[in-house]
Amino acid sequence: MRIRQAAAMAILGLAPALTGCLTHTRIVPKTRPADVVLNAELEDLLKQVDVRFNAAQTMNASVEIVATTGGGRQGKETQYPSFSGYIFLRKPQDLRVLLRVPFLGSVALDMVSDGKTWRLWVPRRNLAMTGTSEVTKSSTNGLENLRPAVFFDSLLIHGLGPDQVVSLTQDTRVIANEKNAKDLIEEPDYDLEFLAQPKGQTAHTVRVIHISRANLLPYQQDIYGPDGTVVTRAFYSNYQKFGDTPSP
Repeated sequence: MRIRQAAAMAILGLAPALTGCLTHTRIVPKTRPADVVLNAELEDLLKQVDVRFNAAQTMNASVEIVATTGGGRQGKETQYPSFSGYIFLRKPQDLRVLLRVPFLGSVALDMVSDGKTWRLWVPRRNLAMTGTSEVTKSSTNGLENLRPAVFFDSLLIHGLGPDQVVSLTQDTRVIANEKNAKDLIEEPDYDLEFLAQPKGQTAHTVRVIHISRANLLPYQQDIYGPDGTVVTRAFYSNYQKFGDTPSP
């Protein structure tokens, strides 16, 4: 009898939870499907990437750069003032990056490369470095590890390399609705994954290009290092036409 009474009391105690008396409702943004969803085959997507890449032979860009070094693993983070400057790029591998000291306008950083030889000059630190375009010895200062590939791979989205294979997958992303701040849009995308030639049964991911199905243009690119970690993540937006070619 006592066991039955205890069980009855326990059931009565659960009643408010089961009937919703202890629930809490909060308002969240509504998620709705995208208005426009375009379809494309893998061959078409690769062709569009190649067309945009081949259309750009030179690039002169005025830029604003904010740099942060360190992070959780170092236990500290250093944020540098924003630098204005210029990036001059010419195929196949010529590059110059010139940054200026805020307010003063003097040279803060001057980097130049022809694809083989790399030179870096930081006047305020009385620092001059030269070497190859590859990082052979990593520096504790992340800015000293900057190499041309970071700029070339980010600013120009490469197509399929001769020693690579590609796969196409589909995913979705949730983005803000520019017309209504209370809504979110669930937008499908295409993901082009470029892999190095397989060695046996394993293959190394080189890059992943995320392409919006609202306009079939890249909105993000993830570039991987040899150990499989993302070394560069680039985001693209505000596409404008240069000639007949849309560029971010």
